[in-house]
Amino acid sequence: MPVEVTWWGHATCTIEDSGVRVLTDPLLVRRLAHLRRRRGALPSPDATRADAVLVSHLHSDHLHLPSLARLAPGTRLVVPRGAGDAVRGLRRVAGAAGLDVTEVTPGDVLRVGDVRVRAVTAAHDGRRMPFGPQLCPALGYVVSGEADTYFAGDTGLFDSMADEVGPVDVALLPVGGWGPYLGHGHLDAGRAAEALAALSPRAAVPVHYGTYWPIGMDAVRPHEFYAPGDEFVRKAALIAPKVSVHRLAHGERVRPEDGR
Repeated sequence: MPVEVTWWGHATCTIEDSGVRVLTDPLLVRRLAHLRRRRGALPSPDATRADAVLVSHLHSDHLHLPSLARLAPGTRLVVPRGAGDAVRGLRRVAGAAGLDVTEVTPGDVLRVGDVRVRAVTAAHDGRRMPFGPQLCPALGYVVSGEADTYFAGDTGLFDSMADEVGPVDVALLPVGGWGPYLGHGHLDAGRAAEALAALSPRAAVPVHYGTYWPIGMDAVRPHEFYAPGDEFVRKAALIAPKVSVHRLAHGERVRPEDGR
């Protein structure tokens, strides 16, 4: 299972497999509206080096236009179908940056070099907030090369998750959020552990926690910021003990097959 995963913070990860670099939901700034980065250095310039970028849904902490503008010309940008119509400025930014945009829906498959990328369902409200109709699906992705790696994006538990995702070697699962309360369509540490038990990969990395927090709310439910990664490790050990869980620091990378 020679795949390498780097967690840059929030939902931003680099998956390296078969000589291909795939970047997920790039958020590369210190501040986004009312959110500021409270933990971990900003991702290094190496984070923008990618053959393909996978965007799971339209929320601005996942489809972040200034971060996309930093990508190299020719980068393949994969977004939910309809994103170009739903997000004002996406086509302008992609055109100015020279990005190759592909819109997908669950079940679509595309190739990037020697890896295959398959879009899968996510149970999440993926519209552009705070306003706007539900024009696009929220997605997860399975990146398949020498290993099969599932990036869940933002999602809640749903009955057909394991069937839709299929057998995978590595799961990158959200275990928290950017505020003191998680709404519908999210996984907390406990629900992420349940998802892990259903998916039964060989290894997992918790993401989407412990990075951004609303300005002025440092003292409001701080355990929701600091604790989800450790809680996920503990709960996964109880209900999915055969899965190797790697709780990474910001900017840390791991080869899940050997734990390094």
